[in-house]
Amino acid sequence: QVQLLESGGGLVQPGGSLKLSCATSGGTFSTYSMGWFRQGPGKDREFVAAINWRGMNKYVGESVKGRFTISRDNAKNTVYLQMNSLKPEDTAVYYCSAATSGGSWLDRGSQYDFWGQGTQVTVSS
Repeated sequence: QVQLLESGGGLVQPGGSLKLSCATSGGTFSTYSMGWFRQGPGKDREFVAAINWRGMNKYVGESVKGRFTISRDNAKNTVYLQMNSLKPEDTAVYYCSAATSGGSWLDRGSQYDFWGQGTQVTVSS
């Protein structure tokens, strides 16, 4: 059974930065595409970023383009989300996800097979 564990969330002021991590166990991480999604209060789940199995193809959502960066370390079975210039509207629970297909440009939740429990990010002064 694949398990994903997010960490790094918290409270940050507008304009600040956070780096989320997602450690994966129980599967073959290096063959999976990985994604980040978020769900803000009263909002639908939103695609944030995705990276293919080799880390060569990265894709971020329009609302975070230029501010968020996704990366992965296959030796550590971990995917990261660097979030800069945070805004109050970035407040959400952030979820890590894994797609066994290994494909690129995966921006729909239905394309992912495994999910973490989520980590809260709150952007507020």
